Amino acid sequence: MVQPEELSSGPKSWQKTLYTVIFKADTPAGKAFDIGLLLAIVLSILVVMLSSVESIQAVHGALLRHLGWGFTVLFTIEYGLRLLCLQRRRPYVTSFFGVVDFLSVFPTYLSLLVGGGGLFVVVRSLRILRVFRILKMGGYEKAGTTIWNSLKASRQKIIVFLLGVMSLMVMIGTLMYLIEGPEAGFTSIPVGIYWAIVTMTTVGYGDIAPLTIPGQALASMVMILGYSIIAVPTGIVTVDMAKSAAVKAEPRHCKSCEAIGHDPDAVYCKSCGARL
Repeated sequence: MVQPEELSSGPKSWQKTLYTVIFKADTPAGKAFDIGLLLAIVLSILVVMLSSVESIQAVHGALLRHLGWGFTVLFTIEYGLRLLCLQRRRPYVTSFFGVVDFLSVFPTYLSLLVGGGGLFVVVRSLRILRVFRILKMGGYEKAGTTIWNSLKASRQKIIVFLLGVMSLMVMIGTLMYLIEGPEAGFTSIPVGIYWAIVTMTTVGYGDIAPLTIPGQALASMVMILGYSIIAVPTGIVTVDMAKSAAVKAEPRHCKSCEAIGHDPDAVYCKSCGARL
């Protein structure tokens, strides 16, 4: 987040107003600006999506191109205004939203030199993340932190689990290749591994299927195994989340005076001063 001190030295009144409108979502003008910006982002993404439909492109191609360039010019002006009211522009330019804001306009200009580059403007969808700032959803940050910490705590278990599943996929794919062979479409071991992954994840494209009884028996085992394996990483993360919640819920008490309600990071008792 760009801080107020990053305004240009001795900013004029219009620069202060511009900064407040663009970077301050907690003001009526700033919220209105961000909501209008989000609406423009959604519409620009819709234009890109519609332009990829041949039937719509054939009829309304010119209109979609004009709208696309109109949104690009609008976002270019918006990006320029963001730079205009800042003194230290590098923190914003190199920030996540700064990079996304730049990429939301650059590919369209690139398309003038490289055909099809304009399709990369779908990166504008990342700008919708600003809704968290606009709608004051920062309160969900703690919940997100809890999930992230649980994932980090269980990463070793998950890595071991994934390595085990990958090894199992290789063995099953190789076995299916030996059982079925090229006649059933299993032309190589990688194709067999692909089939094993698709089958175990219950996706089931159906482009390759075993024809022999041993192959069908193996496929049945893989399907049943898939249901149990999918639940494993969920259980691992859930257990770590439960442990984290239990630690936070457990009241810390002082052994000296039995006082409770201490902060999780407290070292000394807030009542008697004894070490916890």
